[in-house]
Amino acid sequence: MIKILMIEDDAELAEILTEYLEQYDIQVTNIEDPFLGLSTLNTQEFDLVILDLTLPGLDGLEVCSDIRKRYDIPIIISSARHDITDKVEALKRGADDYMPKPYDPRELEARIRSLLRREHHDFKAGNKGGKEKQKDIYFNEEKSLIIFKGKELTLTKAEFGILKYLLKKQGAVVSREELIYNIEAISEESTNKSIDVIIGRIRQKLDEVPKDPKYIHSVRGIGYKFTQ
Repeated sequence: MIKILMIEDDAELAEILTEYLEQYDIQVTNIEDPFLGLSTLNTQEFDLVILDLTLPGLDGLEVCSDIRKRYDIPIIISSARHDITDKVEALKRGADDYMPKPYDPRELEARIRSLLRREHHDFKAGNKGGKEKQKDIYFNEEKSLIIFKGKELTLTKAEFGILKYLLKKQGAVVSREELIYNIEAISEESTNKSIDVIIGRIRQKLDEVPKDPKYIHSVRGIGYKFTQ
């Protein structure tokens, strides 16, 4: 089954497209909020993104740029903005296709399959195609597991909570206090030192080199930043 993330705040249109595409073995997860959409893309695996440009709180062009910086996933822009400037800018920022609304769902289904055929061909040819840049670590939301290099990580509740939180905040600096107050498995009476100890255990399970960590980086005087 093809899995698609749709970031679209028109609930009626999203429902119509979702019901239509499901007939053709295409599963759509629609998120109306762009920030939540980016978070969902970070924690689940999808084959393609359908992105509106006029979104609450964050312009779709910014969302497009953010996705393209981190993923090689195909992006179809689905927008009522017909200005050629928007189309050109979207393509410059990494979109693969641009569909002005309104359009026939049959055309959308055809373009999805065309893009995915192209991606599959590039992948087989040995290019950097594929669904997204290969990640060593990701959170499987459906099974509530953290996967590391294809295998489930064995973690305590505190370790799981911290690593999951860092994954969701990937690229951002997270303070020790933020970890203490946002993770249920950690007591609010915990100290910064106890957080450091848990981070140390997580690093061991990720085969981190202490002096040159690949995933969890210490930010002096603040906390940690997760990258991959």
